[in-house]
Amino acid sequence: MSNATAIQIATDAIVVAIKLAGPALIISLVVGVFVSIIQTVTSIQEMTLTFVPKLIGVALIIVIGGGWMLAELTSWVEELWGSIPVLT
Repeated sequence: MSNATAIQIATDAIVVAIKLAGPALIISLVVGVFVSIIQTVTSIQEMTLTFVPKLIGVALIIVIGGGWMLAELTSWVEELWGSIPVLT
């Protein structure tokens, strides 16, 4: 296996990881900013208040997009396993 092939596999793995984690991280960020704005407006300074809305948001993303996430990961793994014979 050449250096270029190893770099390509690592790059593909990073891209798949970003595609899978991106939606959950984005919704967590949006919910966190929204709750922070509400906390600022209402002067509530409870640090644990953001945890439950973020958890609910990420759970919804996983429920809604879980099939797509699993399909993306499965597709990448099948492609990787299929390329094993030509790597040597």
